[in-house]
Amino acid sequence: MDPIQSQLSDPFDEPPADRDSPRIATVQRTTSETAIRLMLNLDGTGKAQIRTGIGFFDHMLDLLARHGVFDLSVEAEGDLHVDGHHTVEDVGICFGKAMAQALGDKRGIRRYGCMTLPMDETLVTAAVDLGGRAAFVWKAEVPAVRLGDFDTELAEEFWRAVAVNGQMNLHVLCHYGRNSHHILEAVFKSTARALRMASEPDPRRVGVPSTKGTLV
Repeated sequence: MDPIQSQLSDPFDEPPADRDSPRIATVQRTTSETAIRLMLNLDGTGKAQIRTGIGFFDHMLDLLARHGVFDLSVEAEGDLHVDGHHTVEDVGICFGKAMAQALGDKRGIRRYGCMTLPMDETLVTAAVDLGGRAAFVWKAEVPAVRLGDFDTELAEEFWRAVAVNGQMNLHVLCHYGRNSHHILEAVFKSTARALRMASEPDPRRVGVPSTKGTLV
């Protein structure tokens, strides 16, 4: 036998993924602008306990949990007397980091997820790759209005923070739509379902879904 070959492991002798280990993460972030504690269970039932001080954002995070079938708890205090930007972005940072921590080495996951979702007159596609590299593309024209205390432009900042801190590719495309509430609701629902698909265990896969053997 070739001496180099004798040092190589059998490519099919990889241990199976531990399907029973909990995929749970807790992230805390405290700055001069915000104080956030976020808990995420990727294998939950869609339960959400959300308190950010921004009603519409709470609604979107509740949708994220329910359509991702994640258990999600968010307690956030921010400088809302300024505006909601710091709170929304920092919650996105925490959610992205929690996703990365809960996924671990990503052994046995599907890795990719995509969902095209209608919401009344609106149609949105979200596509995700949990491949360990950050890339974010936002092709969603949302009328710049306030929905309660939420500036619609903050949705893009939230998902950018998720993609960068979760080390994922995230592409969001709004094919068409008029109503800002409908567009953002479709974005959160479609991205949640794409994340669910990408992060869920693949019953046929025992290793990391990459020819490199790692997704970090």
